[in-house]
Amino acid sequence: MPLKRPLDSYPPLRDRIKPGVGVLFVGINPGVKSAMSGHHFAGASNRFWRLLAESKLVPEPLSFEDDDRLPEFGYGITNIVPRATPSISTLSPAEYVTGRLRLRRKVLRYKPSVIAMVGVTVFRAMYPERKDKVTLGLQAERIGKTEVFVLPNPSGRNANFTYAEMLAAFRLLRKLGA
Repeated sequence: MPLKRPLDSYPPLRDRIKPGVGVLFVGINPGVKSAMSGHHFAGASNRFWRLLAESKLVPEPLSFEDDDRLPEFGYGITNIVPRATPSISTLSPAEYVTGRLRLRRKVLRYKPSVIAMVGVTVFRAMYPERKDKVTLGLQAERIGKTEVFVLPNPSGRNANFTYAEMLAAFRLLRKLGA
């Protein structure tokens, strides 16, 4: 996909978080399409928005252009690293360190019941000291009183989980009272 301008010239995506957020969805960093559109999970093959609707986390179908509506449903969305990249391979260790601290401050400020890490890689970026296998669902880790939940990465490039497995994880999050 040819870029109209250099990636570093796109502003970071705005968080969509308001006080009273119940679940804060956390991505690792925005992709190129998200940076170009200014909206979270904007990639054509990304199934995040479809999974939200099919799992009944939201009462109606939404698209990436509706990301600013997430607070209406008690949700927020942010990233560990705000800089857009075509791949996470270009993120530096320093960006992860800064991003972990920034995310921790956001969680302690907004106090969601749950942070939903959108991908095992996101969880590993937040908890690099965790060396054992990461499974989907609730984790032992907490940020303050906020529970940590791992969802599968809904990217079309994720071959580790079937759509049915992804949907089951999103439904499990809903059953937590999200």
